[in-house]
Amino acid sequence: MEKHSNIKNIVVAILTPLPSILFYLSFLHNHSSSPRSNIWSFCYEHPLLLANILFFFNVDLFFWLIGLLLSNNWLIDLYWTVIPVLLVHYFSSHPNSKSNSLRSTIAIVLTWVWSIRLTHNYFRREKWEWGKREDWRFSDMRKQYGKNWWWISFFAVYLSQQVFIIGICLPMFAIHASDQPCGIYDLVALVTCITSITVAYFADTQLHEFVTRNETSKKLSMPVIANLETGLWRYSRHPNYFGEQLFWWGLYLFAWNLGYTWMFVGPLVNSMCLGYVTVLVERRMVEKEYRAEAYRQYQKSTSVWIPWFKGSKIDEIKEKSM
Repeated sequence: MEKHSNIKNIVVAILTPLPSILFYLSFLHNHSSSPRSNIWSFCYEHPLLLANILFFFNVDLFFWLIGLLLSNNWLIDLYWTVIPVLLVHYFSSHPNSKSNSLRSTIAIVLTWVWSIRLTHNYFRREKWEWGKREDWRFSDMRKQYGKNWWWISFFAVYLSQQVFIIGICLPMFAIHASDQPCGIYDLVALVTCITSITVAYFADTQLHEFVTRNETSKKLSMPVIANLETGLWRYSRHPNYFGEQLFWWGLYLFAWNLGYTWMFVGPLVNSMCLGYVTVLVERRMVEKEYRAEAYRQYQKSTSVWIPWFKGSKIDEIKEKSM
C-alpha cells in the first residue's frame, strides 16, 4: 500500500508543473511568428509579470486544488526546492532577456547546486518517500482552523509562497535584464553563495546524524541526547537557517551590483518570515520535558542565527580584555 502511494505521489509531482512548462514552450515556439498582435506579445514584453501569472494559476490554484483532494499540502514543500531552478531557466531563456553570459552561467549553476542540496536534504529527512507527510506548520494550522482550513490554506500555504519565492528569485530577473560586465561585487556574491551552501549542507547533515542517532537509541531503549550542541550547532541554534538566508542575500548582491537595489525586499521579507518560524521551532523544542531545560540553557548561551562564540566564551574574552 505504501509503495503504491509513493508511486502515485511521484506521478503527481511530475505532472503538476506541466501546464506552465507547456505554455512557456508554446510561447517560445510561437512568439516570433505571431509578433505584437496577441497574447505572445504580452508574454514577450512582461517576463516578470508572466512569471507571476504562471505561478498564480499553476502553483497557487492548481497545487491548492490538489492539496484539497489529497488532504495534504506536501507538494509546495517539495517544489520550494524546484521552482527557483525553473525560474532561473525561465529568465535566462526568455526571448526578451539580455545578460552577461558568465554571470548568467554562475547564477544558474549556483541555483542548481542550492536546489540539489536542499532537495537531497528534503528526501533524506523524509526517508526517501514522496508526500508521506506535510510540513508540521501546515498540520498545526489545519488543526487550528478546522473547517475553515480549506480556504485559509490557499492564502497561508500557496499565495504567501508566491510572495516569498518570487521575492527571493527577483535577482534572477535582474541578472537576465543587464549585460553589464562582471566585476568584484559579482565575485563577492559568488563567494557568499558558495559559503552559504556549504554552511547549510554541514548544518543539515549534522542535524540528520543527530536525529538518526537518537532514533536508533530509542529503538534500543537507550538514553537519547537532549540537544545538539556540537559542530556548527555549537555556535548557532539554527546554522541551517543562517546558511539558507545567506544564499538569498548573496544572490541579491548580483542584483545590487546591477543597480536593482530595491530587490532587497525579497530576502528581507523571507528573513522576517524565517524569524517567525524560528520562534515557532523553539517553542516546540521546549514542549518536550526531556529536552526543555537543556534547550533553555542552550538558548541562553548560543547565538540564534549567526554563528558566534558561546556565552561562556564571550565572557572569557571580555575578562581578558579588561
